[in-house]
Amino acid sequence: MTNTHTDQTSTDESSPEQWSQELTAETAEDMHALGVQLGKLLVSGDVLILTGPLGAGKTTLTQGIGEGLGVRSGIISPTFVLARVHPSERTDASDAPALIHVDAYRLNSAEELTDLDIDSQLESGVVVVEWGRGKAEQLSDSYLDIELVRPEIELDATVEGEILSFEDDAAEPARAVSIRAVGPAWATRRLG
Repeated sequence: MTNTHTDQTSTDESSPEQWSQELTAETAEDMHALGVQLGKLLVSGDVLILTGPLGAGKTTLTQGIGEGLGVRSGIISPTFVLARVHPSERTDASDAPALIHVDAYRLNSAEELTDLDIDSQLESGVVVVEWGRGKAEQLSDSYLDIELVRPEIELDATVEGEILSFEDDAAEPARAVSIRAVGPAWATRRLG
């Protein structure tokens, strides 16, 4: 994981944005490690909004967040159930937050997200909303808006007989990760 841009702290006191950071995840393991780092920073009531195309690493990041929070393993995208609650297994803290993992891809509005009653679980958990931009901001006055960018890649394919063969060097490209911290809860907390 490389920090590609220095933290920017908002100097406009009327702006809800506290800071932003640009990172590069070279591998899926880097994306997972970023999630672990974020998970260790999070507390009950935190909301994370993940944006990015299919395959950008949203679920991999969420799996790392779950590990950092100490929740049970087995985090998968909640595409068909819309939301999954993963309880914490930490025994060192009675207030260890659960992970509420939401997939808002099939939701058309913020009202549909409200209908899921996610806000009632904020007191005891951390909410991660994939595809949540424009829908999840009303859950809290403080949230992390995380955008994952997966660059387009050109595959070098050849036809060998009737089999399409891809060159081995067509590895997955690095992901750009843009984190924007919004609201008073993020005034003093930041990624290390």
